[in-house]
Amino acid sequence: MALDYRKCAEEIAANIGGGSNVISAAHCATRLRLVIADNSKVNKEVLENIDGVKGMFESNGQLQLIIGTGTVNKVYDEFLAVTGASAASKADVKAAAASRMPWWKKILKTPGDVFVPILPAIVASGLMMGLVEAIPKFWPAFGQSDWFAFLDLVANTAFALLPVLVAISSARVFGGNIFLGAVIGLMMVHPALINAWTVGNYAAGEIPTWHLFFFNVQQVGYQGHVIPVILAVLLMSTVEKWLHKKVPEMIDLFVTPLVTVLVTSFITFTVIGPIFSILENYVLTGTKWLASSIPGAVAMGALYPWTVVMGLHHMYNVIEAGMIAQTGLNTWMPIASAANFAQFGACLAVALKVHNQKTKSVALPSSLSASLGITEPAIFGINFRFMKPFLFGMVGGAVGSLFGALFKLGAPVYGVTGIPAIPAVNNVPLYLVELLISAGVAFALVWILWYEDEPAKKAAAPAPAAPAAPEIKVPTVSVIRCANGTVLQPVEGKVIPRESIPDDTFASGVLGDGVGVEPTGSVVVAPFDGTISSVAESQHAVGVECNGMEMLIHVGVDTVNMNGDGFRCLVKEGDAVKAGQKLIEFDRAKIKAAGYSDTVAVLLTNSDDLENVECGAK
Repeated sequence: MALDYRKCAEEIAANIGGGSNVISAAHCATRLRLVIADNSKVNKEVLENIDGVKGMFESNGQLQLIIGTGTVNKVYDEFLAVTGASAASKADVKAAAASRMPWWKKILKTPGDVFVPILPAIVASGLMMGLVEAIPKFWPAFGQSDWFAFLDLVANTAFALLPVLVAISSARVFGGNIFLGAVIGLMMVHPALINAWTVGNYAAGEIPTWHLFFFNVQQVGYQGHVIPVILAVLLMSTVEKWLHKKVPEMIDLFVTPLVTVLVTSFITFTVIGPIFSILENYVLTGTKWLASSIPGAVAMGALYPWTVVMGLHHMYNVIEAGMIAQTGLNTWMPIASAANFAQFGACLAVALKVHNQKTKSVALPSSLSASLGITEPAIFGINFRFMKPFLFGMVGGAVGSLFGALFKLGAPVYGVTGIPAIPAVNNVPLYLVELLISAGVAFALVWILWYEDEPAKKAAAPAPAAPAAPEIKVPTVSVIRCANGTVLQPVEGKVIPRESIPDDTFASGVLGDGVGVEPTGSVVVAPFDGTISSVAESQHAVGVECNGMEMLIHVGVDTVNMNGDGFRCLVKEGDAVKAGQKLIEFDRAKIKAAGYSDTVAVLLTNSDDLENVECGAK
């Protein structure tokens, strides 16, 4: 059965607090991405069970609903129509979400923003490097060939000039000129400087030094460094933006770039580079110990999924890049692989064990995604949602990481984990064993210890003694009649022709044929037995459906501007109602005090599709 896109969008909107609670909305290939103003209004339990929603998770300040390829764009269009939200790009949503993050999370998120765009180049180079270095082990003559030299050059380029890629990406993140950023990156690996990887061959006192004011700057490049480059480009972007505001437009074109590069380069080589290179080396030394030590590997294998939940896992790219630059081997990758593959095993166990078809349809593809290193669907859609599979995945990750540390697994690549990293690891058979251990432990624990919750069976509640159900007074005057049925007068007052309603849209009939009522009462009741199809967010209007008739009852003219003040809606979308049942209570005095007409429009919105439509009191 085809998905009702409109209904899906309406149910999503109703359970996130309505359109007024949406700051920004966009979609990607499979997910609806929302930034919510007040998360307390989000009904997560209901959202996960809406027909069409295959999963839900929160990441980096975004509420993301997994809907599926080819479907999400149609639901998104209906969502915009239902909520009145404006279409936004993924970048707009990310910016809106980032603006609501706490400062510490923004700092931790920055490395991910810098490294994610350059991952394709790094992954391609790393995988090629692994293959190029592996071939001579089986074919020694290849290691002496021109093809080896050529492919080695191609594979090493991204790592040899990594500061340039980092600088360009950093400039984009910090809002600076990317070409000035490239200049800063190139400057830090300039051929005139001693290569940072060969500086160890120089004896004390042999390294050439610049004497700049009271600074003694060694002429050494920053190959393999990341943090000094990011901070240098942050400074560059800050200086550039400040100068654009202060320098007259007539000379801005050449003064701003010149001063920006001079100031940034001087501070980079005298302060930022020397200080943060040392700090970065300390961080890398500590991380390498953590990744290679038994306690550290076990702890990080278990805790890694929590950084995914918090959206902070991309910060490891900085550490991994530094490891490769210093030693040529990333020993952090096996930890991430163990953690991710364990979540795959846990999710796969859920997929095979669960009876709920909707859960099964989400779990199986999510587990396959996790095996390829993309764990968010598995974690947020299944494991974290049920919690036990997530915790069992942590256990599997810890055990797998222990194995990797014992056998000193690693790879000259980062940005890939799980199956895609197989060609790059230093010991493929042992790496496969690590993956099997991680997934196997998690799978077994879920299979044995996790049980699907049975749907709660609610006992019939005893009828309350009080308060007594309100008496329903069925109106007797019909105001609209057609072949499908009769619409009774929904509010006390004088019935007037549709053309006399003091609003051009209603009066013209563009919203359907009907009547107006100049009210003497202050309660709107159901005009027939039916179902509530819509409720205005400001509670001044409702839609009611029955037997093919689609009614709109709208209290007042332009009263949407009152934002609900003076109105109290007593029903919600989807409620079944009886003729005469109270739908809306309204304050006529408040409406008039606000300067609006209190005339109630009673319109059959699909009157063009019905036969023998007749309007007027009878």
